[in-house]
Amino acid sequence: MNNHEIDYVIHGDDMQFVEVELDPSETVIAEAGSLMMMEENIRMETIFGDGSGNGSFMGKLFGAGKRLLTGESLFMTAFTNDGLEKKHVSFASPYPGKIVPLDLSELGGKVICQKDAFLAAAQGVEVGIEFQRKIGAGFFGGEGFIMQKLEGDGMAFVHAGGTIIEKQLAPGEVLRVDTGCLVAMTKDVDYNIEMVKGVKTALFGGEGLFFATLRGPGTVWIQSLPFSRLASRVFAAAPQRGSGNRDEGSVLGGVFRMLDGD
Repeated sequence: MNNHEIDYVIHGDDMQFVEVELDPSETVIAEAGSLMMMEENIRMETIFGDGSGNGSFMGKLFGAGKRLLTGESLFMTAFTNDGLEKKHVSFASPYPGKIVPLDLSELGGKVICQKDAFLAAAQGVEVGIEFQRKIGAGFFGGEGFIMQKLEGDGMAFVHAGGTIIEKQLAPGEVLRVDTGCLVAMTKDVDYNIEMVKGVKTALFGGEGLFFATLRGPGTVWIQSLPFSRLASRVFAAAPQRGSGNRDEGSVLGGVFRMLDGD
């Protein structure tokens, strides 16, 4: 085993956090800003690279550069138990949704996920990038040409919005998914992008011009509320400055007045 074996408990329903139990000298890695709380004798350390802790400086530099392509930071944070007893550290999800635990040793050693899904993992799990083989997927996929890949034999945790469903695809079975709703898939799933047929559907259907086509065998995880969809609805509903529509009689109206200094 190259990865640290960690125990965990996921708390909550719609605003979840994962509590990881660390044995003495055990380490978990996480994205910057995901820490919720930790007990004493846990040491935080900024690490450079893909989180695997392996390779030369140039290898780590290359791994960090790949992370930049997915919009993530060059650095990750490692949490190590320096005490003599078991300790706990917790990581919170960034928006309403679910945390999905992935045991990479049971999933073929590799999972491909959307580029902002990774939350935390056992030390030794490599967090890299996955280039789509098909140009169509790159130019027209809602999640872009680059996705994240998690490789190793330990536990990893990803986060997605709304309700999450895990589907097992049989060999040759096809599932069509809105590009933003795809959270993760195992390495054997064939992934492509197809154009929605019919001009009226494309222009007036409200679902965009393209969707993801997933062909089994393999496992896929689908989310009901992509963050991009949530953010667009919130932005559309937010009162515009100077519009006069500020919900004066509501709690929100009071908030907007305080922000303006009224």
